[in-house]
Amino acid sequence: MWRDKLVLGWREWVGLPELGIVRIKAKVDTGARTSTLHAFYVQRFVDAGVRRVRFGVHPHQNRTDIERHCIADVLDEREVTDSGGHRELRVFIHTRVIIGGRRFPIQVTLTDRDTMRFRMLLGRTALRGRFLVDPKRSFAAGEPSGPAAHSV
Repeated sequence: MWRDKLVLGWREWVGLPELGIVRIKAKVDTGARTSTLHAFYVQRFVDAGVRRVRFGVHPHQNRTDIERHCIADVLDEREVTDSGGHRELRVFIHTRVIIGGRRFPIQVTLTDRDTMRFRMLLGRTALRGRFLVDPKRSFAAGEPSGPAAHSV
C-alpha cells in the first residue's frame, strides 16, 4: 500500500556501507532505470576465477582530494545509454544501500560523473515498491544510519 512507503525528495543522502561510503548525495531519478555511481577509474580483474572490479570514488561533489577505493564482484557488463543518448559499456555491481534507515541490495553501474552535479543517481529499479518520490522535497529521508538500519 502506498501509505506504507517512505517518501523521498528529488535528492537524498544515501550510504553504501559495503563500499566504505558513509554518505553520498544522490539524485533520485525516476527517469533512469539503473542506479549509477561515480567512478573516476574502473579496473577489471580476475581473482581466483571471479570477475572483479577495482574503482575509485570521489564521494563529495567538487572535491577530488577525498577518495574511496573500492573492490566489488562484477555482476555484468552491458551497454547503457545515458540521458544524452551516448552508449557506453559499463560494469554492473551489486551492493547494499542505506536510505532513511532502510538497507537493501541494488544494482549499480560505474561511470565517470566528475562533471555531473551528483556523484550518484538512484534509479527507478532501486525505488520500485519501496518509496514514493515528492519532487518538491529534498533530503526527506535524513542522514543514512549505520548498522542499525533495517533490511527491507
